[in-house]
Amino acid sequence: MTSPDLPAGSTAADDAGTPGTLGTRIGGDVVLESLQALGAEGVVGLPGQHALGLFDALRRSELPCLAARVENNAGFMADGLARVTGKPAPLLLSTGPGALTSLAALQESAASSVPVLAISAQVPVAGLGGGRHGYLHELPDQSASFRGVVKSTFTVRRISQIPSALAEAWTTAASAPQGPVLVEIPQDVLLETAEPSVPPVVDLTATPTAPPAREELVQQAADLLRGAENPVILAGGGVVRAGAGESLRRLAEALPAPVVTTFSGKEALAWDHPLNARSWMEDIATTEFLESADVLLVVGSGLGELSSNYHTFAPRGRVIHVEADLGKVTANHTGLGVHADAAAALSGMAAAVESSGAPDPGRRTRAEERVTALLATVARRLEGQGLESERALLSGLRQAAPEGTDTFWDMTIAGYWAWSAWDPRDGRFVSAQGAGGLGHALPAAAGASFARRLRGEPSAVLAVSGDGGALYGIAELAALAQHQLDVTWLIVDDGGYGILREYMESAFGTATSTELARPDFCELATSFGIPAERATTDEAPDAVARALAAGGPRVVVVPARLGLFAPTHLDRLG
Repeated sequence: MTSPDLPAGSTAADDAGTPGTLGTRIGGDVVLESLQALGAEGVVGLPGQHALGLFDALRRSELPCLAARVENNAGFMADGLARVTGKPAPLLLSTGPGALTSLAALQESAASSVPVLAISAQVPVAGLGGGRHGYLHELPDQSASFRGVVKSTFTVRRISQIPSALAEAWTTAASAPQGPVLVEIPQDVLLETAEPSVPPVVDLTATPTAPPAREELVQQAADLLRGAENPVILAGGGVVRAGAGESLRRLAEALPAPVVTTFSGKEALAWDHPLNARSWMEDIATTEFLESADVLLVVGSGLGELSSNYHTFAPRGRVIHVEADLGKVTANHTGLGVHADAAAALSGMAAAVESSGAPDPGRRTRAEERVTALLATVARRLEGQGLESERALLSGLRQAAPEGTDTFWDMTIAGYWAWSAWDPRDGRFVSAQGAGGLGHALPAAAGASFARRLRGEPSAVLAVSGDGGALYGIAELAALAQHQLDVTWLIVDDGGYGILREYMESAFGTATSTELARPDFCELATSFGIPAERATTDEAPDAVARALAAGGPRVVVVPARLGLFAPTHLDRLG
């Protein structure tokens, strides 16, 4: 959060007792030089009193800045930026309230293994850890608030420490499993004159690591899969993050084996590949399909709540679990644990299986027939639930978004449908199901569009929210307008927290505190100079297609109450 103006006649340097001078190269410059040397393509953030030295240095930096309005949204923007670049995304924050407001966003990045490099200002060095000086925004131990969320924290106390601290933090964030880190830098260090003690930063590198796949484990896994009568692969988001889709395809075809993907692993295998059993993870037919495997390879997934049909999944065969996060390896199901990056493990397994010769064509046919039968079963269940309008909306939106369009889905009923039903078609499919917080879609889409523009790529992206989630990120309409980002925002307005309404009505017979007063979203968007239109569910796909084609920020509002397909995990929970 930004803080009040300084008293008339004073400067931030005066307040900190440091020699910062207009135009002088200072600690803030060292930060941005270090980020640029490490390969940052842009930064996200908003200023605050203790961070003014950092933001002043932006005037002298070549790094473009996406200016957010709220720190939590800035964190989501950095999340979107990192997903596109594949690199740690710098998130520039102020102290105390500003830093703490980013925590919910960083929790999503942690849960989804997204590398965000949060750089927070701090009170002057003299006030670190003491709680004695009474500085504005002061906390006794600011980094302690982050330790349960980020991979690690770093506190800089001297200007000469900045480059090395950022290089180490960058390495940590980018090493598998990726995730957010915090670097905090005191106000007086950010304002301290850099010359001559710290020359311009040019030679700075980071060396991210990934756990290698041990040969004996790869060989044993390959032997188990080769000897299976009914092997199945469950591919998670770790396959996508590792860029291991091609190795996954090779292994699936060499066995051959059906592939089910988790919601975050939807991009791991082409949607129309005959071995792709897709991602209907909440349908009991898919759960039983996975359970029936005599050898199940789980790769790049911790088998958490959403990847195990709410922990009802009970495999009956042998499990092979490949995961880069050591704490998750076989944590929920016993089996052969392979602590490794998905790319290394899948490449090794594919090579080992391929070396044994071409598979029996009959096995390929049987595997494909099992996939076809599973998807037909799911389709029959859906057809009996009276959800034609919802299915038509998702299908229409899929046709409206060109191939390669990145899509961002909030925790909303449309998003829950998309978890299972959306075909990525070479675009990123992003949903905040890691931590499950509201408000991710719009700011993350803004960060992604910003990143794609910086890279010279088509930058039109689609964000989908409910009216409840929309109110979390509504301030970033200003950021969209200011930066003229190519974000089409579809808001499904059902008058409240639609998912929670459904859950409460199902569990208690009635819902409480789920109905919401909300603005006229079209008029609000128009007040920012953003074109907006209202559409029915039938009209929505055409409206979205027009908005994406037009470029710039656009808002489409669909007043509708969508239904959710039957949550079959409840059948098992009783």
